Amino acid sequence: MVRWLPVVGAVTGGMTMNSPAISSPETSSVPPRAEQRPHSFTAHGVTIEDPYAWLKDPNYPEVDDADVLAYLAAENAYFEAQMAPHKALTDTLYEEMKARIKEDESSVPQKDGDWLYWTAYETGGQYKKWWRKPVAGGPDELLLDEPALAEGHEYFRLGAFSVSNDGRYLAYAIDDNGSERFEVRVKDLNTGEHLPDVIPGMLSEIVWTADDAGFLYGLANEQWRTDNARFHRLGTPISDDVVLFHEEDEGFRVGVGETSSRKWIVIATSDHVTSEIYLLPAHEPLAVPILVSARKVGREYDVDEHDGTLFIHTNDVDPNFRLCTALVEEPGAWSELIPASPTFYMTGVECYQDFFVVDGREDGLDQIAIHRYETPTEGKRIEFPEASYVAGLGDNPEYDMTVLRLGYESMVTPGTVYDYDVDTGERTMLKVQEIPSGYYAAKYATERLKITARDGTEIPVSIVYPAGFVRDGSAPVFLYAYGAYGYAIPPGFSTGRMSLLDRGFAYAIAHIRGGDDLGQQWYLDGKLEKRENTFNDFVDVAKALVDAKWTSAGRIAIAGRSAGGELMGAVVNSDPELWGPVIADVPFVDVLNTMLDAELPLTPGEWPEWGNPIEDPAAFALIRSYSPYDNVKAQAYPPMFISGGLNDPRVTYWEPAKWAAKLRLMKTDDNVLLLKTNMGAGHGGKSGRFESLREAAEEHAFVLWQLGVAG
Repeated sequence: MVRWLPVVGAVTGGMTMNSPAISSPETSSVPPRAEQRPHSFTAHGVTIEDPYAWLKDPNYPEVDDADVLAYLAAENAYFEAQMAPHKALTDTLYEEMKARIKEDESSVPQKDGDWLYWTAYETGGQYKKWWRKPVAGGPDELLLDEPALAEGHEYFRLGAFSVSNDGRYLAYAIDDNGSERFEVRVKDLNTGEHLPDVIPGMLSEIVWTADDAGFLYGLANEQWRTDNARFHRLGTPISDDVVLFHEEDEGFRVGVGETSSRKWIVIATSDHVTSEIYLLPAHEPLAVPILVSARKVGREYDVDEHDGTLFIHTNDVDPNFRLCTALVEEPGAWSELIPASPTFYMTGVECYQDFFVVDGREDGLDQIAIHRYETPTEGKRIEFPEASYVAGLGDNPEYDMTVLRLGYESMVTPGTVYDYDVDTGERTMLKVQEIPSGYYAAKYATERLKITARDGTEIPVSIVYPAGFVRDGSAPVFLYAYGAYGYAIPPGFSTGRMSLLDRGFAYAIAHIRGGDDLGQQWYLDGKLEKRENTFNDFVDVAKALVDAKWTSAGRIAIAGRSAGGELMGAVVNSDPELWGPVIADVPFVDVLNTMLDAELPLTPGEWPEWGNPIEDPAAFALIRSYSPYDNVKAQAYPPMFISGGLNDPRVTYWEPAKWAAKLRLMKTDDNVLLLKTNMGAGHGGKSGRFESLREAAEEHAFVLWQLGVAG
């Protein structure tokens, strides 16, 4: 049994470490205190004091400032010291999680041309291997060995992976430090040898031309923005690569793709609210790109193609999107095919030879509808059995398909792969996620709740709990949310979550505004001037769970990552008494400073999401009113576990570091506050499936420790 142990809170004493920027005993038993250094700036007539601004290394993205590194090292040492007594619990949780993973897991092979492709892990392997074999029969062929590529690196991530149309070449991209600046390599699959073509600094997908003479890609510029689309011809110097498109607006990002038929290469440029698309014939990449329709602020669209007709999915007249068509010869002359619906949120369209698929959500639940070209407005929806679930198209690479690969899961149903016969409606189960240690769905139950927020809006909540869960207010609840960028958190299956459920927790996902769970308007109602709806929704969900006796104040563990970490920062400032332990992973908490810094890679592209406080005094005032770092105050805070990544280009390492430093200074409680910085990783934490499990186990151990739940 794990007993709750008292921990040291904010203190001022301590011996001086090697760096004068930190005050802490060398034993690491007392939290380090970052030095305050005078720094201020004035904007819109308001002066902001920021005594921890020095934690941003002036040489970033290089981080070599001795004081900065010493502070992060001291925090990591304190983290290790505080977690050391709970190592046995962490190990137990890790072994539980690992035992639920099939170590020699492999994907269901899928046909693409003359080959069947799949991936597989080996027992004990952190990374997967990529395989194929001829459809006509023959030996398995190893395409890419991720474990070999990752060897000797603290971090490894495979980015783009693209086999040429004729099956001869593989172009792929790797990141070995978490900075998300990928290096492209090309392998001749006939010989197994790599070509001399190596492209550093790539940040995009890879799309082959029809003749496989080369491929399109995009380079990251010095500000880590992909503002271009380029063509590389195999065997030629990288310096000769042709820039096919360059974006002048620093807030936009450029991407490359292809239509389902592979007749057209797509060059798309967009920010969070506006998009613009160009088409290139796949057989003629150096042709003048065809503009589908010039950008209009606030209008998003994407395009697929069938038999000379463009299928255009757009929000031009309604936030729930509609489907239009246009001829390739007249791409800007749009005709409505399927109008927007007040209840159905259309999220995407994919064209196949004999039918097209419309994806969407209704009441927050995934929907897939098959439409025939001869009767395009009459869609046949695929039915799913549970009241709350996640469903979507799987890997369907061929244009001429009559059987679609589908994925399905719920909070109590493990991931399941189906083949769906479009003509007959027959569904064939190909694979169910295997849990070697055993799984019994009857041990758990799930519900979809509707909770009324303070402004009368009903907030969906997906919740799973152990059978026999007693709603008397005594049980702990783990509450998760994100609430930004129009990203919906799916109510899917998790083997790691079972370690909490088996210890009496209920696990809830709050589908708060800021995501697009209930449509794009749901997203719009949680951004810019309506941002506080996101925070209020989360707090109101927690209070309703307390009122309904799911749990009680102080027994709610909460978690959020990135923009979800901003949510954590806002709600611990506003309602600290509600929460038990708080997990804030790579949290976006220094919002005002980041949005005021146009030199940071992501900032200009983020203004449509948060507002531009440089030019807009109202945006400045609003962001300042909720930015977690700027609103830390002298009050009691709950126990907190904060993480960051030194190489993270999305939420820079100094955001969690500054926040932790200010919390240590201001908080009046004795609750533990931990800051862990991954010194060799980026936004996603450590790579490798087992290393990521270890990090999850640490966070779960922290939650159990702080709530006094038996391990």
